[in-house]
Amino acid sequence: MTQEESIYKYQCRNNSGEMQSLSGFSGQVLLIVNTASKCGLTPQYQGLETLHQTYKDQGFSVLGFPCNQFGNQEPGTDEEIQTFCSTNFQVTFPVFAKVEVNGMGADPLYQFLTNKKPGLMGSKKIKWNFTKFLINKNGQPIERFSPTTTPEKITEKIENALS
Repeated sequence: MTQEESIYKYQCRNNSGEMQSLSGFSGQVLLIVNTASKCGLTPQYQGLETLHQTYKDQGFSVLGFPCNQFGNQEPGTDEEIQTFCSTNFQVTFPVFAKVEVNGMGADPLYQFLTNKKPGLMGSKKIKWNFTKFLINKNGQPIERFSPTTTPEKITEKIENALS
């Protein structure tokens, strides 16, 4: 498998505004999630943090990508989002800078993820906040989960990917 077929070829803006290569997560199992602070699903941050804490020592990480494309539910600045996540949910997993996940301005990482793991009926669009992509140790998307799939329901899939 080449780097071209993995998430490792992508760089994303971190919460400090600097470009960060996802190759730094090489060899880890990842759960990539588009997040929002003012969504009915926002309490999933708690479950995501629990997954991160439970499996981080086994080579797992959650990567959060705030997005304001669904009902204007992530209006804050990157700094405000970080403060919200750490204050309200004690989030320790990486939360990147705000991105677009759909349309002409969609982040290249999300273009890759939706092409590799389309949604219902082959849709290349992200349906809503908290859509999740499970990434294997080789940087390949292996499963996509709907916004309403809670982090707790993904535990077994994470354990399988780690083993």
